[in-house]
Amino acid sequence: MKHHPSPKPDPRSAAVQSRRISRIPAFTPAELRGRRDGWTPVRQAEFIGYLAETRCVKQAAARVGMSRESAYRLRRKPGAEDFAAAWDFVLEGPGSAEGSGTRKPKVTLEKLFQRIKVGRYRPMMRAGRYVGTLQKPDNQALLAAISRLDMVVPSEDHWADFPADHANKKVPSL
Repeated sequence: MKHHPSPKPDPRSAAVQSRRISRIPAFTPAELRGRRDGWTPVRQAEFIGYLAETRCVKQAAARVGMSRESAYRLRRKPGAEDFAAAWDFVLEGPGSAEGSGTRKPKVTLEKLFQRIKVGRYRPMMRAGRYVGTLQKPDNQALLAAISRLDMVVPSEDHWADFPADHANKKVPSL
């Protein structure tokens, strides 16, 4: 009878292995070229959900049909900060994503419009298992964009400089 050696011990700490995640914060997926076999927004959310379930990047990537290396490449891409923050939250716990002491970069109007277009994705967990993803519009980004655009709208006095009949002119429709 041949004796098989025991499998290697799991290098992750016992605290990480036993920690059960019940709620993952919503995040805005990185915007990438549209490829069916690439990191789509849903695939990014599924990866985060499976990462919370397995605590293993290689297993989570394999479950969504991607490689571990491509997951790390995505994490490093500009515009993938929300994805990376969700990843950190899942592996390091609450407080890792938002309270690390570093200042958040200023969000440009272009980034706000991207967040409005894509929305926010939230992997749903039940009893420590990933069960699906909820996509919601990013209302905070919409309100922030409206607020910024409101600042650049000319004041009421600006419109007083135009002739009164200008407002009543008929414009041909397209």
